[in-house]
Amino acid sequence: MTSKQDGGGRIDYKRRALLKALPIAGLAVVGSGSAAATPAYPAVIPLPTGFQPEGIVTGLGTEFFVGSLAGGAIYRGDLRTGEGDVFVSPSEGRVAVGLSHDARSNYLFVAGGPTGMAFVYDTNTGAMVADYDFQDTGTFVNDVVVTRTAAYFTDSFRPSLYRVPLGAGGQVPDQSAVEEIPLGGDFTFTPGAFNANGIDAPPNGEYLVVVNSTAGLLYNVDPATGDATEIDLGGASLTAGDGILLAGRTLYVVRNQLNLIAVVKLDPDALGGELVGEITNPQFDVPTTVAGFGNSLYAVNARFGIGDPANAEYDVVRVSK
Repeated sequence: MTSKQDGGGRIDYKRRALLKALPIAGLAVVGSGSAAATPAYPAVIPLPTGFQPEGIVTGLGTEFFVGSLAGGAIYRGDLRTGEGDVFVSPSEGRVAVGLSHDARSNYLFVAGGPTGMAFVYDTNTGAMVADYDFQDTGTFVNDVVVTRTAAYFTDSFRPSLYRVPLGAGGQVPDQSAVEEIPLGGDFTFTPGAFNANGIDAPPNGEYLVVVNSTAGLLYNVDPATGDATEIDLGGASLTAGDGILLAGRTLYVVRNQLNLIAVVKLDPDALGGELVGEITNPQFDVPTTVAGFGNSLYAVNARFGIGDPANAEYDVVRVSK
């Protein structure tokens, strides 16, 4: 959806957040303020009190979406003005983790975390156009990327990807079309830990890039077979890796509990790369995922471990690439 730190750190915080989020007592849906009060493309964009965000993605124009662990609500905002509101209301038992947007259909694909499900919304109306049940137990559907031919979801508790094939114009199929693809090859799986997490792909969808939060490794994954080849980073580790963003040959990896975004320059074949920098900001407070717009990155602060998440303040922070 689409986190990292050393090994098990994220598990404890995210489970704690989810346990508090699933029985929803009510979610504030106040807007983010007036355009007159904030500069164009504000550096910090507030989210509703108690929203408990995790995933972020850009849509059409300057539009962005953030998903909530508290009932799977979806917030829609404007990067230019900082304004927005909740346009998919929370629903008990639903969760929104990683997000991906398909510009062809204007559909939003949402990873459902411990529900074992995925949800697809029409961002023109906020209506749910499809839902998919991947697994009933022992699962955490964490992140998703949409390519020209399919949507691919990671599962942090199972060594598998879930493939939802897409038709012309990005049309979605029914449940019977869903495939589970085992992750093989070099993929490292640690039972009981967060494994496959953030996922992205180049525009042609030739391969998938997946980060393993616990192992701190990146993989180049064949989307047809699930065969994973470790991307050689020369010994650099990306533990606590959460959401990722692939922009050309540059890969941005959010390392949540470390409050930074790692910058990796991939080789042309995406089988090797180099950690070339880190982006930090004093406003980071356990960022989990990141979206790109122009020369900026937008990281959402999940604030895992905060004492009272249902009444806490949350935001999105803009940093330069």
